[in-house]
Amino acid sequence: MIAVALSRGHIEILQFLRDRTAVVFTFFFPALLLLLFGTIFGSESSEAGVAASRIFTASMIAYGVLNTAFVTMGSGLALDREDGTLKRLRGTPMPAWAYLIGKALLVLILSVAEAAVLIGVGVLVFDMPLPPADHWVTFTWIFLLSVISCSLLGVAVSALVRNARSAGAILNVPVVALQFISGVFIHPMSQLPDWLEKVASLFPVRWMAQGFRYVFLPPEAEAQEIGGSWDLGMVAMVLGVWCVIGLVLCLWTFRWSSREK
Repeated sequence: MIAVALSRGHIEILQFLRDRTAVVFTFFFPALLLLLFGTIFGSESSEAGVAASRIFTASMIAYGVLNTAFVTMGSGLALDREDGTLKRLRGTPMPAWAYLIGKALLVLILSVAEAAVLIGVGVLVFDMPLPPADHWVTFTWIFLLSVISCSLLGVAVSALVRNARSAGAILNVPVVALQFISGVFIHPMSQLPDWLEKVASLFPVRWMAQGFRYVFLPPEAEAQEIGGSWDLGMVAMVLGVWCVIGLVLCLWTFRWSSREK
């Protein structure tokens, strides 16, 4: 069955690459936003003396992962459900988990590529130095937990999408909203009202962005975080909890057909 899942993943990747619009939007829209924010605010520095372009680069990796994993997974499932792909697959020996692993492989590869593009923009355009080797270990577990949690949530939310044509609009509403309250587009988060900080802390994006800032920003930038700490333990705990929540929601909401109850 592992071979079946890998084969499905290969098919998903080929289908994605054939859709030029999806490729351009997935990879270059976050990079375009980074270029805009970094260029407009790049000359500014935080109280810690860190260039705004460097802060945006680190934070925007969280946006790239969320946009790639959550939106790609959610819209892809909604489309496969609507056009009958899932219904046809149900009549084959392929179990649901093999299909979802195939989707997950696509999301993982896209997320890695997206992160590489954003880091490349930061290094080549904004002269962001690469972090030391030990920070890459931290980057790896934060990245994987982020991709897993966002992918699982994308699967769960896809059940709410009744029409695949509206999937992008529905899925992008929480994506965009969370960027503004989670320290991605607005940093430090102390600029936000206290109640918005508390709301953002309930969701994974705030912790994803904070974890990626730890990886790419110098130690003095820690003072700009809420509580004056990177709080990596909380980053791991919150992302881990959302992985569990996402899995439970997937098991509860997944269906092969849009007409299933």
